Amino acid sequence: MTTSARKSISKVFVWVILGLLFVALAGFGIGSFSGGASRMGSVGDVEISAEDYARALEQEMRARSSELGQNVTLSMLIANGIDAQIRQSLFARAALDHETAMMGLSVGDEEIASQILQIPAFQGVDGNFDRQAYEFFLSQRGLSASEFEDELRADIARSILQSAILGNQPAPAQMVDTLVAYQQESRVFSYLRLTEADLPSALPAPSEAEITTHYEAFPDRFTRLEAREITYVWITPGNVMDSVPVSESALRSLYEERADQYRQPERRLVERLVFPNEAAANAAMARLRDGSASFETLVSERGLLLEDTDMGDITRDDISPAEAEALFSDSDAEFIGPVPSPFGPAIFRVNAVLDATEQPFEDVQDELRAELASAAARRAIADLREGYDDLLASGATLEEVADETQMTLGTLRFDGSQDEGIAAYEAFRAAAATVDEGDFPEILELSDGGLFALRLDQIVLPTLPPLDEVRDAVIADWRIYATQAALLARAEDIRTDIATSGRRLERFGGLLRETDARRNDFIADAPDGVMEAVFGLSRIGEIAVVGGLDQALVIRLDGINPANRADPDTALLANILSQQISQSLTADVFEDFGRQLQSSVGLTFDQSVVNQVHASFP
Repeated sequence: MTTSARKSISKVFVWVILGLLFVALAGFGIGSFSGGASRMGSVGDVEISAEDYARALEQEMRARSSELGQNVTLSMLIANGIDAQIRQSLFARAALDHETAMMGLSVGDEEIASQILQIPAFQGVDGNFDRQAYEFFLSQRGLSASEFEDELRADIARSILQSAILGNQPAPAQMVDTLVAYQQESRVFSYLRLTEADLPSALPAPSEAEITTHYEAFPDRFTRLEAREITYVWITPGNVMDSVPVSESALRSLYEERADQYRQPERRLVERLVFPNEAAANAAMARLRDGSASFETLVSERGLLLEDTDMGDITRDDISPAEAEALFSDSDAEFIGPVPSPFGPAIFRVNAVLDATEQPFEDVQDELRAELASAAARRAIADLREGYDDLLASGATLEEVADETQMTLGTLRFDGSQDEGIAAYEAFRAAAATVDEGDFPEILELSDGGLFALRLDQIVLPTLPPLDEVRDAVIADWRIYATQAALLARAEDIRTDIATSGRRLERFGGLLRETDARRNDFIADAPDGVMEAVFGLSRIGEIAVVGGLDQALVIRLDGINPANRADPDTALLANILSQQISQSLTADVFEDFGRQLQSSVGLTFDQSVVNQVHASFP
């Protein structure tokens, strides 16, 4: 392998491959413990020392601390399983090192020096090798120059081995072609949609026997959910707003605070185009007036875009007095100018004139009163909370609390489906779903400032009500099933008619057509399984029937379009499939490589050394 070829091997690629090897080595040696106190394990003749493992842990903690901006400890790594990943990485590297040693793969000192000189971290501001940066890096990692160079030499050798193993795993062309042909094939088909209106006759009312049979056949459809019988008391700002006094002065004060909202001065929607001098501005204005140039043309000639001139919605106070006098004294002209502006002579285009508006106090006082009353009601309820708490603490029941306060008493059979009244509040729903029998009622807060307390009276297990209680639901459900069956029967009758009489589907009218449908396409408002049925047909003119909730389709295959090899989408799909297949084959090769290592060279692992290394960290 040439030097340039070796340099092209990406570090990212190396770690991707090591990741694949983790899977292959995942089961190695667990339960096979050996070695001395300083050796965590080995693969063949390559040992992994306790120092190697400790250094790898330290490097990971430093990297994560720098990335997260906080101190990362060993316990944090262990909690996230990072320590196991580090050990797998070390064993994967050792496995590759064993193989490179057996094959005699290595690189010389000249290549090592070349690689070090190209590492950006070792380069100064002038782009040349910086000896101090190199030595600082080594000290940070606790390595000598020879140790680092040995690591780099091993990295390059592993890259060569990986490239040799994986360099020739192309996806089989026949497999790619088969998958592309399958995925990109499209169909032409016509279909007749049948609904209840297309049935020969209306569905009859179900007999008592049919109702009973349906009720007994589908008890789950009519079984009531587990429910909680809840008693509650509650109060909301809306309950007390009418009794909260709001003074006229407070309303007037709030109205004046919002004067900008209720009183809008006269405004203009304008664009302003500034010129370098009066002569240029006058010449441009003359062109606008005689129609020889548009405003857009003038803007373009100034090297600007229309958005550069847009001033939006302005009042007199937003511009200079001279500009305001010119713009607001004329309500009809589209173009005004030239006008002196802080940036030079300018031409204005007026896009809209917005008259001054004012909402009288009388028109908004009800809105203001509701707002102030609501705020006052929330404060009043907050003041009452302590009294409610005291009542419950003294042993008062919810019924007694309702009798003695403004809180309203209620009951609810709660099964999680309710969303009206107090059940519309998420706080109540959460409390009702988790309260247990015997829990002491406590005052809780609603999102609008209201308060409530509740008690679980009993849990009602799922029950199937008597038929008479759910008769209407059973009849409605029976009708759905009966309609489905009738529509499918009608569709099958049409298919039989076509097959036996030779009539065409068109004679039934209302035919719809799809001309380029693929397997993953979606047909709007159609039942599930339409595309499976279409691609299950093999002969032109063949008929299929698909049923849905409230419809049935009679489908006829009209054409089969093979994959268009000239279509850019087809080429893109082929490329994606080729890459996916190649990656899958690569993973298979490495898994097999890992199994071969396990059987041929063996792997040892000493958990006690791992424990000793962990214990050495603070």
